[in-house]
Amino acid sequence: QVQLVESGGGLVQAGGSLRLSCAASGRTFSEYHMGWFRQAPGLEQVFVAAITWSSGSTYYADSVKGRFTISRDNAKNTVYLQMNSLKPEDTAVYYCAAAWRYNGGNYYYRGYYDYWGQGTQVTVSS
Repeated sequence: QVQLVESGGGLVQAGGSLRLSCAASGRTFSEYHMGWFRQAPGLEQVFVAAITWSSGSTYYADSVKGRFTISRDNAKNTVYLQMNSLKPEDTAVYYCAAAWRYNGGNYYYRGYYDYWGQGTQVTVSS
């Protein structure tokens, strides 16, 4: 089992920045690829970003490319999502997720991930 706890959400004005953190415990963090998803009110949960177990590769949704950066610190068992130039449409609950590094599949697909955090609210005011 892997337990994931997100933090860092809050209320920010458009154009501002937030950094989300996701602390992992349980199994060896470096054995897992990590992803961030978000869910806005009334909408489905969608992919935001992912990073491989070794930080060798990162992946982003088109809507956040150039504004968001995913990173990880395996020594601290933590993955981060730096969010800059925030827009009101970024308002959502943000979830981190972990996928065992030997999983086959697609980083963009929520079914690829084995474990999920409880989410943290991000609200961007206009």
